[in-house]
Amino acid sequence: MTFKEKVVAHYHQQIQDKIDAFQDMISALTEDSKNDAKGSAGDKHETALSMMHIEQEKLNYKLQEFLQSKSQFSSIDFNRISDKVNVGSLVQANENYFLISVALSKITIDGMTIFGISPQSPLAIKMLGQEVDYSFSINTLNYQIKQIVS
Repeated sequence: MTFKEKVVAHYHQQIQDKIDAFQDMISALTEDSKNDAKGSAGDKHETALSMMHIEQEKLNYKLQEFLQSKSQFSSIDFNRISDKVNVGSLVQANENYFLISVALSKITIDGMTIFGISPQSPLAIKMLGQEVDYSFSINTLNYQIKQIVS
């Protein structure tokens, strides 16, 4: 497995793990609200059910965000080889690597730090369409594209 394949697989698994975790939390809350409905009565009961419902709405919202991220991530062609940075590129700029796909957390693979960034992020906008050795600055930080990993 190439370095880029490891990165893509790791991020794909990370997204799926988040989806699974949110689904489990939603199921647990649903089960708790059913059990709570059987044994309680009064204002305290209504408040507890209301709080569970609010929490469930928050979790559903986060779940939808990750389902959308999974859909976007899955639609990207990570095998495309190009001399220019595009969506799906794994770019080394300075000492860090950036996977231009969707906004994801920082990971470390084979001792290298990788950031999943959205094509709409300022950093990606500066890199898209550029080639190796291109230099640019963002927020007083200077970057140089060292390689586009295939």
